[in-house]
Amino acid sequence: MNLAIAFARAAQAQSAAPALFWGESVFTYGHLSDRGSAMAQELVQRLGVRDGDRVAIWLKNCPEFAFSAIGVLWSGAVLVPINNFLKADEVSHILRDAGIEVLITDESTRESWARIQTHCPDVKVWTVESLAALPSSAVPPASRRRREDLAVIIYTSGTTGKSKGAMLTHGNLLSNIESCRQVLMAVDSDRFIVLLPLFHSFMLTVGFLLPLLVGGSIVLVRSLHPAKNIFQEIMLRGGTILPAIPQFFRTLASAGVPPGFPVRLCVSGAAPLPGEILREFAAKVPGVPLLEGYGLSEASPVVTLNPVRGPRKPGSIGVPIPDVEVNVQDDHGNALDPGVTGEICVRGPNVMRGYWNQPEETARTLVKGWLRTGDVGHRDVD
Repeated sequence: MNLAIAFARAAQAQSAAPALFWGESVFTYGHLSDRGSAMAQELVQRLGVRDGDRVAIWLKNCPEFAFSAIGVLWSGAVLVPINNFLKADEVSHILRDAGIEVLITDESTRESWARIQTHCPDVKVWTVESLAALPSSAVPPASRRRREDLAVIIYTSGTTGKSKGAMLTHGNLLSNIESCRQVLMAVDSDRFIVLLPLFHSFMLTVGFLLPLLVGGSIVLVRSLHPAKNIFQEIMLRGGTILPAIPQFFRTLASAGVPPGFPVRLCVSGAAPLPGEILREFAAKVPGVPLLEGYGLSEASPVVTLNPVRGPRKPGSIGVPIPDVEVNVQDDHGNALDPGVTGEICVRGPNVMRGYWNQPEETARTLVKGWLRTGDVGHRDVD
């Protein structure tokens, strides 16, 4: 099993169902499957991409990100999403480090191409403006890729501040997706509202892969300003699960929600959730749980979440999601008692294989089966 086959099965089961909303446009599972297969054919037959080759995507949120990401995985290549806020030199560093074969981008980045290709002359630049013209393809998803094979490399500042690529396998991501599905009780009728960049590991797993693999829908919000645009999109498309950053939930609570607000669950990630925001949200948006969690790219990325049902503690990152272990250790790797502060460590099938081409950094971070996160915390007695 791999991500491409999992998506293909979901698409085959409900080809006519909506998979992605973008403004007034609605893309079905059949359309995503067709464009993903066409992209895979372009990568393999014209651009020479082989199993395990790295293909980067440097795009803002748009439907073409979805088509391209599916196509990369469909082809058997490794997806490397790049922060669209990075400058040309920073992008060049990632391209060189990862040994990128193809950079998928759009015309808005054209002024950076010359500088990038000065540093990376062998990288092929392919623009998504060509995607619509690609002929339909019957290329099947890459069945050769196994759970233990590399699927995605996420570049992160990591635990020491140096830019490095966290290697996530198909199994890492499939495991994290399934654990999140269980905790969020995600089903095919859910519509996930995506506000944050898809290059971010939180959105890639929770806002993109999870809804597609459970047969749900993605509401890709086209314009974030003013905030009323977001609310209108949520109401229009019937969004049910909202993953976002803490500041947005402050905005949501301050603005108030209209009658018939369809969201059933909110998930706060990418930064700590201040207690005052949680309390204000609970008062202003009653009946809609706001779950704080914890994660990092090296863990695919979700590690813990507060429960949907049951007590949710302000300032707490919650409990480990299914199949994930968390403990707090001292500098020597010894587990600490509840209430004692130490380093948060994670173990489970979601933990990365290591850092791309950085064995020493990998050895410092993955110790005796545990991912040493570099983050400090303590376990509550209960």
